[in-house]
Amino acid sequence: MHDHQYFMRYAIAEAQAAAEEGEVPVGAIIVHNNQIIAAAHNQREQLKDPTAHAEMIAITQATESFNSWRLENCTIYVTLEPCPMCAGAILQARINTVVYGTNDPKSGAVNSLFNLLNDQRLNHRCNVVAGILAEQCGTILTEFFKTKR
Repeated sequence: MHDHQYFMRYAIAEAQAAAEEGEVPVGAIIVHNNQIIAAAHNQREQLKDPTAHAEMIAITQATESFNSWRLENCTIYVTLEPCPMCAGAILQARINTVVYGTNDPKSGAVNSLFNLLNDQRLNHRCNVVAGILAEQCGTILTEFFKTKR
C-alpha cells in the first residue's frame, strides 16, 4: 500500500506540467484501490474555461473511468487546498477522502476560508488530510508567481 506522499508526488508532477504550460501550477490525481484512475492539472488558460481546475478535470476523468458520477471509496490528491467550486464538486462526486498539500488563504474551502467538506448541514462529508508535502506544493506556486510579477 502506498502512502499519501507517494501519491502527492504524482499530483506535484501534474502541477509542474501546468507550470510548463503557463497555467497556475495545481495538480490533482484520483486514486481507487491504490491505483491512479485520473490525473490532471489546471487548464483554465488553455481551455479558456474558468471551471478547468485540476480537481474538476480529474473528477470528470474518474467518472468516465467508473462509468458513474459516484466516486465513493476514492481519494483525491491535490497540491493546493480546493476552492469552493472544487470542494462542491468533490462533495457531489461523493469522494471519501481529500488529501491536499498547501493551504490557500485566498480561496481555500476546506480549512482556510470555509470548511465545506465537513459542514454538518450537508449530506456528505469527507475525510481530510492536509499538509502533505506542503512545502514542495507551496514552492511550485511561489516560484511560478515570481516569474509572472
